[in-house]
Amino acid sequence: MIAEPDDDGRVQSVVAERGPTVLRIALGGQLRKLREKANITREAAGDAIRGSHAKISRLELGRTGFKERDIRDLLTLYDVNDTVERERFLDLARQANEPGWWHRYNDLLPSWFGTYLGLEQAANKIRTYEANLIPGLLQTPEYARAVVSLGYEDADMDRRVAMRQRRKEILFRQDPPVVWAVIDEAALHRPVGGAHVQREQMEHLIKLAELPNVTIQVLPYAAGEHAAAGSSFSILRFAEPELPDIVYLEHLTSALYLDRRQDLAMYLSVMDRLSVQSERPEKSVQILGEYAKEQ
Repeated sequence: MIAEPDDDGRVQSVVAERGPTVLRIALGGQLRKLREKANITREAAGDAIRGSHAKISRLELGRTGFKERDIRDLLTLYDVNDTVERERFLDLARQANEPGWWHRYNDLLPSWFGTYLGLEQAANKIRTYEANLIPGLLQTPEYARAVVSLGYEDADMDRRVAMRQRRKEILFRQDPPVVWAVIDEAALHRPVGGAHVQREQMEHLIKLAELPNVTIQVLPYAAGEHAAAGSSFSILRFAEPELPDIVYLEHLTSALYLDRRQDLAMYLSVMDRLSVQSERPEKSVQILGEYAKEQ
């Protein structure tokens, strides 16, 4: 739902903590409800803003920015004529167009990863399986630096690491997402950055596991074969009903965003099975402690 006029403080808080992506989603969903209430098709709405039904679909899903002229024309089409209500929509559209913190790193980010950062910032639940490395959201600065150095050695190294560390702030915000990470034991064996960095990373995971919104499980070698062998992925869930769950699969030069029901059902099933095969959170913390001592 779009906030009422006296909720400006809460809206600002949402934008500050969860980023403009979630506001675009909420505003887009409200525009969809207005269109459906007026019994207007996407094609007719697209014509009204000199666009197509596909543009209306992107607007309603919160996957693109808002032009004030388009919002004004759509509100007129949907018979929203109250001056105060129109201005409230327009003000929220302006806030939704504000760049997220990650935009300052646009020169370093491939477009497909910038999209993920916006979704990650907006998610209220993140489930991830990592086969080879510690999940990015849980990495220490030095571990992240070692990972980044595998692909980059340039003057922007500090900014690349800073960007990765900025992501972690969502774990400690006022309304943090629930993060449930399953880490393959192979990632614990891989000495990224050397023994000292690896030990600090294990100790960092143990501390993060103490947070009420973070669950960490280790998938042991003893689990044998499993459905996600060799394939890392994340599932993002949102509080807003306008946006479905999204499965994120990252490759070297691109990424996939899956939201079809059959894809979601398959990955959710795989994640559930991985969680069952993994050690319980308490045992997983013990394993992390043992690996820290070995370094």
